[in-house]
Amino acid sequence: MAFLLFYYIGPRLIDDPVPDPAVIERSVEVLDRDDRLLRAYAAKDGRWRLSVSAEDVDPKFLSMLIAYEDRRFFAHDGVDLRALARAFWQAATSGRIISGGSTLTMQVARLIDCGGQRSLAGKIHQILCAWKIERKLTKKQILALYLLKAPYGGNIEGVRAATLAYFGKEPKRLTPAQAALLVALPQSPEHRRPDRHSTRAQKARGRVLARMVSAGVMGEGEAQAAARERVPDRRRAFPMLAAHAADRAIAGDRASLRHRLTIDAGLQARLEGLVRMRAARLGENRSVAIVVADHASGEILASVGSPGYLDEARHGAIDMTRAVRSPGSTLKPLIYGLGFEEGLAAPQSLIEDRPTTISGYSPKNFDHDFRGTVTVRDALALSLNVPAVAMLDAVGPARLMERMRAAGMDPQLPESEMPGLAIGLGGVGVTLHDLAGLYCAIARGGEAVSLHESRDRRIAGDADKVKAGQGGGHVLSPLASWYVGDILAGSPPPLSATGGRIAFKTGTSYGYRDAWAVGYDGSAVIAVWTGRADGAAIAGATGYLAAAPILFDAFARLGRPLVALPGAPDAALRAPASDLPIPLRTVRVRQGRSEGRGVTISFPPEGALLDLGTVGAERLGGVVLKARRGKPPFYWYSNGSLIGIATNRRSIVWNPDGVGFSTLSVVDSTGNSARIRVEVR
Repeated sequence: MAFLLFYYIGPRLIDDPVPDPAVIERSVEVLDRDDRLLRAYAAKDGRWRLSVSAEDVDPKFLSMLIAYEDRRFFAHDGVDLRALARAFWQAATSGRIISGGSTLTMQVARLIDCGGQRSLAGKIHQILCAWKIERKLTKKQILALYLLKAPYGGNIEGVRAATLAYFGKEPKRLTPAQAALLVALPQSPEHRRPDRHSTRAQKARGRVLARMVSAGVMGEGEAQAAARERVPDRRRAFPMLAAHAADRAIAGDRASLRHRLTIDAGLQARLEGLVRMRAARLGENRSVAIVVADHASGEILASVGSPGYLDEARHGAIDMTRAVRSPGSTLKPLIYGLGFEEGLAAPQSLIEDRPTTISGYSPKNFDHDFRGTVTVRDALALSLNVPAVAMLDAVGPARLMERMRAAGMDPQLPESEMPGLAIGLGGVGVTLHDLAGLYCAIARGGEAVSLHESRDRRIAGDADKVKAGQGGGHVLSPLASWYVGDILAGSPPPLSATGGRIAFKTGTSYGYRDAWAVGYDGSAVIAVWTGRADGAAIAGATGYLAAAPILFDAFARLGRPLVALPGAPDAALRAPASDLPIPLRTVRVRQGRSEGRGVTISFPPEGALLDLGTVGAERLGGVVLKARRGKPPFYWYSNGSLIGIATNRRSIVWNPDGVGFSTLSVVDSTGNSARIRVEVR
């Protein structure tokens, strides 16, 4: 009767609370796309205590733990009376505690500070706490608390933190020797720490293995083999992959314990190794950054911000994927793409590369040479500056900035400065992350996709862009995007490059401060930056020589074959310049911007909202486009695709291929052109 009163009333007499296992303080974790650990942060109390459940642990460890510590764990109510009676008898007859008789539940009571010291009174308090815990929690919850809180030396708590610290792996798959060591350590964690006392740890592990043989958990031969396995003699660093992205995820949501990213841990590890190797090869204080994105979904697959997060000499804590730098020539594909979309040129159109002054700006080529008359294809492939500036003058810097923002970019100009022709050669600030987004849009036919690296929610910077309407917009027409990609895919790769065909472009900022290379295949975009994080110049460091080899190495580390680029659309013009329509044979970019004379579009007006039911579509089968002034024949284009040629009239019927925004262009026989943007509903 006294025992029953003690059993039922005793637990109510103690004030110790039983914590909810879910709210125990633990380490914040950042996981990859397959829930593999990228990076962990110590808990607020400075301890490594990672979330873990019985399902996360190798069953052989659980079997050993139960057999060694509490073989009647699933049968008792928190106290093993037989073991406890033996412990009391030994204490009474010897005058000291010989065996504790503690169950796993009693050990959990001690781990959560519910229970007394190693004395008779403390043991009684611990018994009461164990009974209280058993009434509040299930056996599964109690076991989870032990797996989370068991001490393993130093600031390591919990079996998952222990396996990462001592074995460098998750606890799901353990060798018998590793499982036995994990059973032995919590009994005397500081005395048996393998990184400090490997001999003691080995002896303790041997005792566990011997007990497992006698308990029938393993055979003699298996135990002998496990005993020969080397005990770890050092503590490993916790995973620290995608350190900058992990910081960003936590800054965007400080309440969550787990952050799930789209990053692939295996690819991230391979590219971090590549960046470290390449940075060391490039020289002292040099930095490298890489972004890999799936251009179909916008998921960031890898983001390497520096050669080493803790590398102070290279300013490794600075995330160079988000640093604003001059992009050099990497915006030229978008400039020419706008020219293709506007009907100003085709890849084989001829354009002049000669000394000239355009709107007060006198560009020079990188090599200070001029090549005379070249095709637009060669002008982009050779990254010539004069033709690019002439084309930008034709399409307009404001439109270039508009399309950059539509791609999700946040281009930075000096305060109060209006966009000018210099932005085409790098006179604007962008980030590597944003540049990857631009090339994602080109790779997917001109429609932007919002890049993101969080599986749970958009992190702060990406969410702000979505709210501001950046990303997910029209960047180029499908035909113009294909033209650009076809040209870039023909660019000669670096001599050391291996692999197949990718579309890529390099860039070098003024003063050799930044070297860039961005490329894509049919599935992924990879963007590479190299330079110094402090912005210092590096003599002779160009995008082609410094960044392009890293780009091709990165594609080789994707772990898959290259995916083919899309084939030519039906509307693509692939004829030589002499066989192109007359207005497209030569790019007369200056005339293309003339206003007040030459051809104009009289209907529909700029910005018109076209409802096909109210513009004669039912009667004529489309929208009537009308030209004013200019000399026939008139060549009409929609988003860079030829609608038709009006030889003896100034109008043509256009059949939109769907709803949405369209850029309409007309070019007359003299090369003068006009363009408008309309929306079809």
